[in-house]
Amino acid sequence: MSQKLNEEFIRELSKKKKEPKWMLDFRLQAYKEFLKQPQPNFGPKLDISFDKLLYYKKSEKKKENWSEVKKQTYQTFCKLGVVKAEEEYLDGVSNQLESEVVYHKTKTDKDIIFMSSDEALQKYPDLFKKYFNSLVKYNENKYTALNGALWSGGSFIYIPPNTTLDRPLQSYFRIDTASLGQFERTIIIVDDNSTLDYIEGCTARSYSKTSLHAGVVEIFVGKNAKCRYSTIQNWSTDVYNLVTKRALVLDNGLMQWVDGNIGSLVTMKYPSCILKGDYATGNCISIAYAKNKQILDAGAKMIHIGKNTKSNIINKSIASLGGISNYRGTVRILKSASNSKALVKCDTIILDKDSKSDTYPKNIMENASSTIEHEASVSKISEEKMFYLKSKGLSENKAKELLIMGFIDDFKKELPMEYAVELNRLLREND
Repeated sequence: MSQKLNEEFIRELSKKKKEPKWMLDFRLQAYKEFLKQPQPNFGPKLDISFDKLLYYKKSEKKKENWSEVKKQTYQTFCKLGVVKAEEEYLDGVSNQLESEVVYHKTKTDKDIIFMSSDEALQKYPDLFKKYFNSLVKYNENKYTALNGALWSGGSFIYIPPNTTLDRPLQSYFRIDTASLGQFERTIIIVDDNSTLDYIEGCTARSYSKTSLHAGVVEIFVGKNAKCRYSTIQNWSTDVYNLVTKRALVLDNGLMQWVDGNIGSLVTMKYPSCILKGDYATGNCISIAYAKNKQILDAGAKMIHIGKNTKSNIINKSIASLGGISNYRGTVRILKSASNSKALVKCDTIILDKDSKSDTYPKNIMENASSTIEHEASVSKISEEKMFYLKSKGLSENKAKELLIMGFIDDFKKELPMEYAVELNRLLREND
């Protein structure tokens, strides 16, 4: 299969996946939009050579038993802790290597749908088509268009009404090939009076060549439903991580984003909530730790439409060793969203003179009965606290580590214990 990005490649990809004609037509339309769209006019400069990317690589057929997976693939996911997590903490897992899901298993006996998006298109075509491209449109920007043209893999989840899972579901995305473009598409529907806890993990092997991760996530939270989407991404520092994530929340629904950004060369990611229903709530708590000249441009967006809606954005940014960690966010309370409340709190800690952090908030108020509160702070590590900790026998690195862990304590509290422990390990590795 040729890797030159053109209409012929897209036709071959769709044929290989045995897709219906409407999906091929959609891909071709999205590709034409990709060619027309400019690079984003905000955030970090994106220096991506599209001619040098590998746009599709299938590793092996999907398995439901680790004993049937290639030994190297199994060992990779073992080292990442994914196999252990499945055994001890999860009701279902979906593990994607390169462009396709290679291992998937659902352990709950609840009547849910949890499978790769490619498989859902084949098995539930009407349900898939109803939600696909309905919340994140392909023509929003250059990278939603590219995802529309090339999407492969990702997770499709449907939680029927009045259903609560005992344990989380997890998807893990891994890049092992140099210059790979990964374009997963995830669709999650949490129907009325139901609850879902979903965890996403992301890593890549380090190369000197640029790779691209351009995913799209669409989440639908029904009436009185709850969804928590937790991410810890630790891409290698040759990956451009350009992701669009959005949730639509109906009456009394709750959407919570827990978003951790540690790796990548450049990240642009702003999880969003559209609070359409009355009394809907959207929360986003995130950290971004940029070092070694990384640029992490992250934040959140909250759009209030329904009455008595609430949103909370808590952002923690850390910059060291020449890294740039920015907050970029939007809160908009429409005229229809009377008696609504929004809180934005951005805290930044800069660890040396070579690092940088900026805040780019946009707060839009369109009615007189609602409120938006915005707090922001920027600080350096306190010399007094460092002196005190070092006087107790801690090295400078250990003292700095302890202060950072305290700084992100709010974020860690939102994670299951085993993932908070994993976050601690990743932060130490990256110091």
